[in-house]
Amino acid sequence: MNLKPLSIACVAALSLATSACDSSSECAEPLYGGRATDEAWRSLVDVKQRPANSSLAVTVVSPTEGELYATDAAPPRWEWTSPLRASVDRPRSGALALESSPRSSRSFSAWLGELLVPTAHAHLPPFTGDIYWVEVSTPGARCPVAQVLTSDLSWQLDATTWAELARSGQSFSVQVTSAYLQENRVTEGPYTLATPRTFRRGAP
Repeated sequence: MNLKPLSIACVAALSLATSACDSSSECAEPLYGGRATDEAWRSLVDVKQRPANSSLAVTVVSPTEGELYATDAAPPRWEWTSPLRASVDRPRSGALALESSPRSSRSFSAWLGELLVPTAHAHLPPFTGDIYWVEVSTPGARCPVAQVLTSDLSWQLDATTWAELARSGQSFSVQVTSAYLQENRVTEGPYTLATPRTFRRGAP
């Protein structure tokens, strides 16, 4: 059997599927906080194209809407509260069980890519729990200028990240994507802010 035509067809299909993927997969990985892992991040990337849902989105405590940070301000600590954390101990069953299968939580491109090039075994324990992907963007940018994936309800920005934001512009938006994962599989969410939070940095 000649496998070459089949191989070409598979690569072509993968190329077409990948071209339709969310651009998040083309951006750099985020920083990681708490117990977050790169496998958990890839699971979120994989479901980011689902219809927007803000029903269980976080409530951002800081930054406040339109907050202005002085040029020489110290790196801030951003915080939020989450319905997912409040309900972390309740049973997850019923309709949610339908989302817990590997096939339902993976995109076609991820499934096809794994078929062609099997992934290595996870190097960290599978993540289970509520998780938060915070992305800081500037107008018109394709990728976030700063981002973190964390299992915590806060992000203490480091000096390097804060300096990078100072170089990137003066106006920013903050989007927080939250989800509940069961062994790296998204079983609840993702949930996003209906309106991203905005903040500004003082002119240099």
